[in-house]
Amino acid sequence: MTDAPTAPRDSPDPSEQARASLSALREEVAKAVVGQDSVVSGLVIALLCRGHVLLEGVPGVAKTLLIRAFAAALEVDTKRVQFTPDLMPGDITGSLVYDARTAQFSFSAGPVFTNLLLADEINRTPPKTQSALLEAMEERQVSVDGAPRALPDPFVVAATQNPIEYEGTYPLPEAQLDRFLLKLTVSLPGRDDEVSILRRHAEGFDPRDLASAGVRTVASPADLEAGRAAVKSVRLAPEVLGYIVDVCQATRTSPSVQLGVSPRGATALMNTARTWAWLSGRDYVTPDDVKALAGPTLRHRMRLRPEAEMEGVGTDSVLESILSTVAVPR
Repeated sequence: MTDAPTAPRDSPDPSEQARASLSALREEVAKAVVGQDSVVSGLVIALLCRGHVLLEGVPGVAKTLLIRAFAAALEVDTKRVQFTPDLMPGDITGSLVYDARTAQFSFSAGPVFTNLLLADEINRTPPKTQSALLEAMEERQVSVDGAPRALPDPFVVAATQNPIEYEGTYPLPEAQLDRFLLKLTVSLPGRDDEVSILRRHAEGFDPRDLASAGVRTVASPADLEAGRAAVKSVRLAPEVLGYIVDVCQATRTSPSVQLGVSPRGATALMNTARTWAWLSGRDYVTPDDVKALAGPTLRHRMRLRPEAEMEGVGTDSVLESILSTVAVPR
């Protein structure tokens, strides 16, 4: 008598595995950086959307450490470029180098050929060098001597900048700002968080040694691919799409705004809200998802009128006002 066949085991859902792994990134990064969960969530959203992130904060709030810890937890290749006034475009993209032995030119790849490029203090270099990243961010390639060279996948630029009123900074051109999916503010820690930071350092925490801090690899590029596939199945009701358009159009008619959000910005808000809904465990987008991502997705795509800036009006306050007045669909 033969043995009865055993029932096949249920294989785990790849999308559920991906969501769990990507959610675990917050806990791993928190071992090195305290109190920046929202920034970590923004980085995950950008990776899933194939977008780029601009991190703004004063010096000393662990922007660079946050990116290094994030890359270590995600198992991706990362490179860092310190942007300075004398940095040249070829220092980022790479250039042709003459080899005297072969009497030929060969391409020497720049640091842009990586998965997670940390563009540190991007607004300390002139616009000519800043624009060297435009093609890489939009087309996922660089062209040297007329020959396009594809960048690896995933490829995300995580740029840090000091507030623009700091001495020695150059404002980013609107065309480049629009290439960033999200602009995230890395704020100063609260009292309890700062006490926790000091305690860690007093106990021997070394920011240059993430392994000793216990940061482990908990996700991989395969999880990103599974997550991207799952996000496509998240439903967007017509009413939610209309709400996104109404919010973006309200930025164009606001008396405080000189240049409102473009259709590209509306598409970006749709994608980030959709991704956040999936990360939150839902297969549909709610108006609350749109509200949660409106600030990070739209704040850098608006230009305020000079008179509004003179009165101390900020982009975030204008967006809050718009979100409070635009009718929310039921």
